[in-house]
Amino acid sequence: MKINLKYIPVYIAIILSIGIFIGGFLNFSSQNQFLVTNNSKAKLNKLIDFIDNEYVDELNTDSIVNKTVDNILSQLDPHSIYIPPSEQVVAAENMKGDFVGIGVRFYIYKDTVAVIQPLENGPSAKAGIKAGDRILYADGIKLFGRKLPNDSLSARLKGEEGSQVKLTVYRKSEKKKIEFKLKRGVIPLKSVDAGLMLNSATAYIKINRFAETTYEEFKSNLVRLKKQGAHSLIIDLRDNGGGYMEEAIAIADELLSDKQLIVFTKNKNGRIEKTYATKKGDFEKGKLVVLINENSASASEILAGAVQDNDRGTIVGRRSFGKGLVQREMDFADGSAVRLTVARYYTPTGRSIQKPYFKGTEQYFKESELRFKNGELYDKDSIKVADSLKFKTPKGKIVYGGGGIVPDVFVPIEFENADEAAVYLMESGIVGNFVFEQLDKKRNDFKGLSFEQFLKKMNATDEYFNVFEKFISKHVPGIQLGKSKSVVKRYINAEFARQLYGNQAYYDVVLKHDKMIKIVLNK
Repeated sequence: MKINLKYIPVYIAIILSIGIFIGGFLNFSSQNQFLVTNNSKAKLNKLIDFIDNEYVDELNTDSIVNKTVDNILSQLDPHSIYIPPSEQVVAAENMKGDFVGIGVRFYIYKDTVAVIQPLENGPSAKAGIKAGDRILYADGIKLFGRKLPNDSLSARLKGEEGSQVKLTVYRKSEKKKIEFKLKRGVIPLKSVDAGLMLNSATAYIKINRFAETTYEEFKSNLVRLKKQGAHSLIIDLRDNGGGYMEEAIAIADELLSDKQLIVFTKNKNGRIEKTYATKKGDFEKGKLVVLINENSASASEILAGAVQDNDRGTIVGRRSFGKGLVQREMDFADGSAVRLTVARYYTPTGRSIQKPYFKGTEQYFKESELRFKNGELYDKDSIKVADSLKFKTPKGKIVYGGGGIVPDVFVPIEFENADEAAVYLMESGIVGNFVFEQLDKKRNDFKGLSFEQFLKKMNATDEYFNVFEKFISKHVPGIQLGKSKSVVKRYINAEFARQLYGNQAYYDVVLKHDKMIKIVLNK
């Protein structure tokens, strides 16, 4: 799979848009239907019938209807969207928290399914499949050299729980083909990436989205870390585009005292629904810090707002995205769905953090790019807040509405001297693909190394930084990675650690020099 690096900002914008679309209050309901109740609706339905029955050429009226729905929703707000049946399956699976499959992270490398890593305790790992293996056939069906899209490949590897699949694998390190028979199993899609101790008293939990299992994952990590001596807690919501509102509320309940307001919503009829904390909180005392950035949105902002407005903890980072709209998902008979904005949510002090969207969807999502240009990501004084949207917490702290959560402690982005594309480049999939290709050439160089030996090896050389810099400069002239060499090396080393030792190792590398973490630990 080749990626044209000059389109990286476009890729990131698309990814962010998808993340924000997924984020929201998803209240599934089979009772909500579009009813033909007036002449305008009748006219639309009649027009479709005319085209279907009378138009001179053959047309797919389903595609016309889909485009019509898209156009109608585009007149509303950026978060009211139509989801076709094929996309709805993937979106639902992502939010469900698990799927049935063989349990591998894979990468399409030169038109072949290359295993980046078998997932721990998954069917592939138990069967003996290794990182670097190429999956050539699944039940006799050829998977290489066909330029199959990822969803087609995934369909071949997924199936019913307990169903058997025969894989033909080429192991490059041994230069031979191996056949595996394994049974598909339930593979968790973790929404909590890491839960670890930063020192003897400080726990760190990283949440990448709010799915069905997020509260459960958070709770188990919190309990485990408290047993290890955690008296302080850092919750990392950076780049978390949101998800289920209920999961964020449940986590807030663990942090707030009984009867403290977490969030409230207001619909078009002015109906207000308030949600309060209960008595069950597992971390109502102790130092609490929440990390956010410009890509933290929706449910992330609900959690951060609840902590900030109740004076429960400190918000550290940069101004969040600014999504304060509530969506309800309504299903159609063909498996498609519409997510319709049905209310606004407000933080406990009464502020809406929804940023303006009257200039249209394109400008709405480009607003994040403008934060680079106006210097907001580098300088707290560049953050534009409206004095008319000023609110006070119970202890008298000033907080603002109108466009995201403004942090209590501002931390500038680490790439102060780098190109805008370089900022996102280091956390994109390109780094993972680059590392896989390097390991594919030199995997034996790391064989048998302990994690400490690995770190020593990577820190002692600029070899992979130099290769990566040449690779980037060749394809994207003008990006000066050398200006942020230490940060670039950190992300490269971290991705090597992830692919060699697992996801936790990635954070062990990244967090040691993370600017926000350093500020929190030194306060």
